[in-house]
Amino acid sequence: MTLYHRAVRDVRGDHLLPLSTLRERHPDVYAREAAKYVGREALMGERVGRLDCRWTDVLFFSPVNPGPLLDAARQSGRAIPPVRFWTLDASHLDPARACLRLVRPWPGGVKPAPDPADELPFTPHTLREHSAAPEATLARLRALPEEAPLILWMDVPHVLYRGEVPLSALGEARC
Repeated sequence: MTLYHRAVRDVRGDHLLPLSTLRERHPDVYAREAAKYVGREALMGERVGRLDCRWTDVLFFSPVNPGPLLDAARQSGRAIPPVRFWTLDASHLDPARACLRLVRPWPGGVKPAPDPADELPFTPHTLREHSAAPEATLARLRALPEEAPLILWMDVPHVLYRGEVPLSALGEARC
């Protein structure tokens, strides 16, 4: 099963690192990446119960191919050039350090409180079951106003991984 992660610019070292590790090793890269959470700062402190850590302690992947998400956003009238994504074979992740998090829609732009039932075990069955873009997500992206930020993954299942991933394990895709 293939997982996806938006390719990072200005990679340092030979591993993909979670935000909390970036803060220690590369503060300038941390500042740039943490800026994505402006207006959503509380999310950075959110607990990931199944992995006994915080949101900033995990890497984020998705079992959902980003191609259909970007195509839906393009249908809204946005001119979106091809985007680089890293791919990772799910077998490279230690299942004991990973989980699948269902991400619910944000009614009125407000993130609902996390529900422990939304953190599922990291298994091939769970990944397959959640590998298609949710229709509600595609509809949201097709109707995205021009001035709204393009947040592809807002309501798409996430694979959360508590650890580092060697860059050598990543492939590349353009969507």
